[in-house]
Amino acid sequence: MIPVRGYAGARVGVLGLGVSGLATAAALQAGGAVPVCWDDNPDACAKAEAAGYDVADLNSDRTFDGLAALIVSPGIPHLYPKPHPAIVNAWEQGVIVDNDVGLFFQSFATDEWDHFEKYPRIVCITGSNGKSTTSALLHHILEETGRPTQLGGNIGVGALGLNPARDGEVVVLELSSYQIELARALQPDIAVFLNLSPDHLDRHGGLGGYFAAKKRLFTQGGPERSIIGIDQTEGQYLANLMREGAGAADPVISISTTRKLKGKGWSVFARKGFLSEWRKDRQVFSIDLRDVAGLPGAHNHQNACAAYAVCRSLGLAPKQIEPAIRDYRGMRHRCQAVANTNGVKFVNDSKATNADAAGKALGAFPRIRWIVGGQAKEGGIAALAPLFHKVAKAYLIGEAAEMFAQQLGDTPYEISETLEAAVKAAKAEAEAGDTVLLAPACASFDQFENFEKRGEAFEALVRE
Repeated sequence: MIPVRGYAGARVGVLGLGVSGLATAAALQAGGAVPVCWDDNPDACAKAEAAGYDVADLNSDRTFDGLAALIVSPGIPHLYPKPHPAIVNAWEQGVIVDNDVGLFFQSFATDEWDHFEKYPRIVCITGSNGKSTTSALLHHILEETGRPTQLGGNIGVGALGLNPARDGEVVVLELSSYQIELARALQPDIAVFLNLSPDHLDRHGGLGGYFAAKKRLFTQGGPERSIIGIDQTEGQYLANLMREGAGAADPVISISTTRKLKGKGWSVFARKGFLSEWRKDRQVFSIDLRDVAGLPGAHNHQNACAAYAVCRSLGLAPKQIEPAIRDYRGMRHRCQAVANTNGVKFVNDSKATNADAAGKALGAFPRIRWIVGGQAKEGGIAALAPLFHKVAKAYLIGEAAEMFAQQLGDTPYEISETLEAAVKAAKAEAEAGDTVLLAPACASFDQFENFEKRGEAFEALVRE
């Protein structure tokens, strides 16, 4: 773990006692602080108490006496739709509010780094879709090329659960808008912005607030290198914002999957399945991604462009990067190939929890039996109508089934209600060349604890 620096001997509130909250409490204690823990769930409080932590109601004004800071877990709202009462207490009593990512950046660098031959580097990756795959792919490439590396943040281990840095290590952090928005310290060496689609709008007061949260990683973080997807207006704006004046070295690498990027800058783009690196108006290298099983579809080609650009920024040669990309096998629940039986593919993309992510999965396969539904996001699947011609039949599950039935137009469908019924029906009707695709375009909470549990259930049903 990373012992938290700057709070030795101080009492520090920890609000929210899930995995990240308990890890934060442990890291504070390791740094000499006294964590004061609270969760509105009594079971979580009992678990913290059993672990030996002080537990006190942070909704009470009295608990804030002498607190140096309040550290908030990502899932707890601090602004919209309304702030948690404990956060309001902190504001009113002048207690600073931070999160585990802010503590990580405050604490990761130590005096030991002065004795390293090569300083550690921190790469932070954000975006609405693809950040987990990009983070995992980058981590895989670094491991395959012999670079010491750790992976954490919003994937796997929380930021404070990582180990202290090694000489020359590259730390890859996936960061959500929740984590970026509240962090008081943000200091990535390399920052990646992939894309933006409507999500978490209630937590950010709309799309503008959502983008503003992600933008902080760049405008406040001040990375040496910014790698930015420019297929959307927000990315174009951000890339321009991070560029420097004439005569300065360009700190931006632009990435795209919709067009060839021209000009004298540095760019990495994918067209018709080929990744190309261009620099100073000439092609430097190209990789054929069409047969990389772990990266199907244009959305995964964007992820490959981003990971490749990071590796080039870290000094890796293209011929080191290419074999590692080819060896990548993909992430669970993200366009994950589960089985191929009698010419029928079964693909688990349970992480496609919004329409934009589901659309990217639909674009990756030619003829689809689509399992879709759950707890609907705003707008449902109406925006995906241009892709419905690829759907041989839709199998609708969960709360959104009736709504989605009305949005599918002439696309064949049945209301299966449950995932089990949908898998059974799709398997019975699938023909050679079809892909049975779980890409729900919805949250899972109407029928499953989380998207991982939904994906695991799909895998089990396919195996049966």
